[in-house]
This record gives sequence, structure tokens and C-alpha cells, in this order.
Amino acid sequence: MHLRESRVLRKLRKGEVALCTKLNLSDPRNAEIAALCGFDCIWPDFEHVPNGIHDLENIVRAAKIYDVDVLTRVRKGSYSDLINPFEADSTGIMVPHLMSAKEAKEIVYFTKFHPIGRRPLDGGNADGKYCLVDGLDYMKEANRERFVVVQIEDPEPLKEIDEICKMDGIDMIFFGPADFTQGVGKPCDFSAPELNEARALVAKKAREYGKFAGTVGSLQNKDMLIELGYNFISIGADVVALSSYYKNIVDNFKK
Repeated sequence: MHLRESRVLRKLRKGEVALCTKLNLSDPRNAEIAALCGFDCIWPDFEHVPNGIHDLENIVRAAKIYDVDVLTRVRKGSYSDLINPFEADSTGIMVPHLMSAKEAKEIVYFTKFHPIGRRPLDGGNADGKYCLVDGLDYMKEANRERFVVVQIEDPEPLKEIDEICKMDGIDMIFFGPADFTQGVGKPCDFSAPELNEARALVAKKAREYGKFAGTVGSLQNKDMLIELGYNFISIGADVVALSSYYKNIVDNFKK
């Protein structure tokens, strides 16, 4: 037996652009609807959202039915916070607010197996098909088919951007614009020149060192992001979709 191949990595390695959407809600039927609609990847969030690992397990199951990847944004804490989503068969993890190259090295150490890192080994979960995948195959395939994403969403790590982007074991550099505006003292100013410069720099450096480049975007700016070099773009969120739909009903009913 073998690990499931990553749909996102399959597309990115062929030079295509992968489309993701964010999920805040824990109901796996929500994930299934997004998967049915054709997204390549679903992004559940542990950083800001009070969901649990059992919620994630069911989201992963719903997504896998349709060969859709799951990218889990993890909580920053112990190494278990980093690897538990992988063990639930999340295809990728995203670590928020990377602040230094030193921190990036620690992330690689705990999330990649030998010979890249020293991720603690236990194939007895969903990703290793409950010990049905050979141990050495499990380690090799996890290194190849599971991806580690770090978020650049503060100005501080930009001074080490070359060292971060060339690091073996980091698969994708993901630019987070919202918190970056806070970091440069211009909260929610998405036209700030510092933001535009950093967004372009992150994509340029990621691609220069052979890494994938990800960010959040919209249907209005997706072409610009692709031109900059971003090949993983997250558009939309379940809570935005639902609130827009419900508000439209109420507003039109009142008319």
C-alpha cells in the first residue's frame, strides 16, 4: 500500500495553478460541498478557529472522496501541533507567522522524515493507513507527497527570505497580506506600497529557489498574482459565502 498522492503537488509539479478555499466551519458536509464544486484544496484553520482534530479527520475523509487535498493551518506550539494534522492525513500543513530562518529549520526538523528532518515516526494513523504502508515507504512518500507551508505575514523574516526559501524541507512560501499590513503600521491598507513590494518579493524568491508560492487572492486579482509567480491561490471562505448569501436574502426580502 502507498500514501495517497497530493493533487496540489501533482498540479504544481506540472506547472499548473492550484485553487484553494478556506473553511472555518467544522461540518464535513461543508468540505464535501467545496470538494464537489472542484477546488483542488481545502484550508481548515486551527490558528484562529476552535475546531478539533476529530473535526479535521472528518473534513479530510470528505475531501479524499473527491481526490481533494487538505491544507491545515496549525497552532504554533509543540511538535505534536505540527504533525497531528499530517497523521490525520492532512495533505499539507501551514505554519503561521514564520519569524526567522531558525524557526524554519525547527519546523523542517519536526515535519520531515530522514534524511531531511527527524519527524517522530508512527505509521499507525490514517496517513500511514494504520501500519499497512511499509515503514520506509511511508517515510519516503510522506516527504514527497505531503507539503510544508510557512507563512510570511510579518516584515521581520524578509531580511532572511533567501535563507528561508532555499531551505530543504520547506515546500511552499505563503504570503499573508492582512497581518503584513499591521506589521508595517498600515492595518487593512491593501494598497500600501510596502505590501505590494513584499508580495512581489516573496513570490520572486520562492520561485528563484524552486519553491511553490502561495497567497490569498480574489477573482479580481488572480491574474496579477499568477503573473507575479504565485501558483497556489486561496480564494473565498465558507463563512463569507454563507453570510453573503443570507444577507442577500434578507436585504431583498425587506425590499
